[in-house]
Amino acid sequence: MAATKNTKAFYKTKIPSDWSALEFGDVFNFLKTFSFSREQLTGEPTKDGIRNIHYGDIHATYENEVLDFEIEKTIPYLFDGIIDSKSFDDENFPALKEGDLIIADASEDHEGVCDCVELKNINGNKVISGLHTFAARASEDKIALGFRTYTLQHEQVIRELRRIATGTSVYGVSKTNLSKVKIPLPPLPEQKAIAQVLSTADAAIHTNEKLIAQKELRKKWLMQQLLTGKKRLKGFEGEWKEKKLGELFSHLRNTNDGGDGHSVMTISAKLGLVSQEDKFDRIIAGESLKKYTQLSKGDFAYNKGNSKTYPMGCIYRLEEKESALVPFVYICFRPSDKVDGMFYKQWFVAHGLDSQLNKIITSGARGDGLLNVNNDDFFKLKVPYPPKEEQTAIAQVLQAADKEISLLKAKAEKLREQKKGLMQVLLTGKVRLKLGRV
Repeated sequence: MAATKNTKAFYKTKIPSDWSALEFGDVFNFLKTFSFSREQLTGEPTKDGIRNIHYGDIHATYENEVLDFEIEKTIPYLFDGIIDSKSFDDENFPALKEGDLIIADASEDHEGVCDCVELKNINGNKVISGLHTFAARASEDKIALGFRTYTLQHEQVIRELRRIATGTSVYGVSKTNLSKVKIPLPPLPEQKAIAQVLSTADAAIHTNEKLIAQKELRKKWLMQQLLTGKKRLKGFEGEWKEKKLGELFSHLRNTNDGGDGHSVMTISAKLGLVSQEDKFDRIIAGESLKKYTQLSKGDFAYNKGNSKTYPMGCIYRLEEKESALVPFVYICFRPSDKVDGMFYKQWFVAHGLDSQLNKIITSGARGDGLLNVNNDDFFKLKVPYPPKEEQTAIAQVLQAADKEISLLKAKAEKLREQKKGLMQVLLTGKVRLKLGRV
């Protein structure tokens, strides 16, 4: 790589003097798109096999700028019969091809304006551009495969798109205005080289993601086997006992002691106990903070709010803080010295109580959205009770699996940051690739 010396103006910055600055409409032609709703799509393969690129998936599902059909398994299908599959035989039908650019034309925030993906490895798939999207096809003599998606990723192009976006609660850019946006284009050989470097970065990210998925499946299997006693660790045998929650844990009713230094926390179904300031950008407790339940490190809290992840509510353990205050509507409890808290943390996270909770919930959600769970009934629920030494051994195995996954997720974040850094220097021309050495 080498630093750029000769430059010319591009919006409020500079690009290399041998790069072009063309309007989007001079490089891309727009294709017809469709407006099928999410209700007309399915994740299961269909007889017609028509794939639909929905704007919501561009924003929230597809993490990479290049949508590779050999890798991405979540691209939905259009239900059979909505479009005649024979339409794809008509050369005038707007079937998408390799390298086509699909752009979301609606976003709930400025950050998502004109999010896009470039299609790769279509391999005979029947694909259409769906609701709230623009489909654009490039002139092949001006822009290389694999580089097309990055034409809208230059920092000045992003600023321009956000500047011209219109709307109040939903933002968008019209085709007319998008056509006039200037995009920087390196010479074709350099485009190909940049695309190759970023494709290599994507491959590293994908390999790491596959490893995370494998480790998560292994952890799930370990939980199913070890937390139920189906599989025993070496050195442990004999039947497990069963105990009521109230025999192993004490119900915490202690309220805020008024002292300083207690973190005010809430339970997120996916993240566990988190700071209210982190989740809501402020402490939402108000005057009710005086009634909040005070936890110490190692205590548990049951949030009776149902969610997609935990339809019967969720239980999490306080681990990151020495003390915390949580809403008084949570059922809070402290482990006795008869148990290893880490074992039961894993058991609760694995939905261990769900079937029993389903039986004691007296009706649907209350007016405040919480499930009707009586405290006395809750502490009568049964939990497995292996010897404490076995609890600890199982917890250590599962903690080791968690650590592996955490390290891989940290690596994933680092890989994404590395790619972001490459994009910042390569797409702006601040650093040039030495062609032929990529």
